[in-house]
Amino acid sequence: MELYLIRHGIAVERGIYDEDRDRPLTDKGIARTQQVAQRLQTLGLQFDWILTSPFCRASQTAQILIEAGLGETLETSELLEPDRPIEPWLNWLSAWPPAQIQDCRLALVGHEPNWGDWAEQLIFGEIRGHLSIKKAGIVGLSLPPFELLSWPEVRSPLGTSQLFWLAPPRLLL
Repeated sequence: MELYLIRHGIAVERGIYDEDRDRPLTDKGIARTQQVAQRLQTLGLQFDWILTSPFCRASQTAQILIEAGLGETLETSELLEPDRPIEPWLNWLSAWPPAQIQDCRLALVGHEPNWGDWAEQLIFGEIRGHLSIKKAGIVGLSLPPFELLSWPEVRSPLGTSQLFWLAPPRLLL
């Protein structure tokens, strides 16, 4: 399985909206995210499934990915809200049929520090606090074959996944 962690684009500053979850992308954030999405499309990237945080800025980013033709299936999940741990999402993923997961390209659209932390957990098995994903940036991870996994006892993708792509938006523009 290929997992892509995509951070939302540039959003309105904190404090302008009463609720953090309501902060939308700025005009610059929309434009840059559209440019990144178009570049991903020209690279031939296609997601089988896009899962997004319900926060406005993440949902807008996911919708831009859909509009760019990077995927057709979009779902919102509270598991991707800021500061959520990875384990509930892993439990959600482990419920998928193995045949559906094997060759899947799954994109998760969400927030920092979640994505840096989640990527480190998947690669190293622990949070090291050294990986940061820029706004509209993307991390690509290869998760191990699911027939080898048995959460949580024997083997999980934590500490067994491989990083194959780490791209800030400036490298995609």
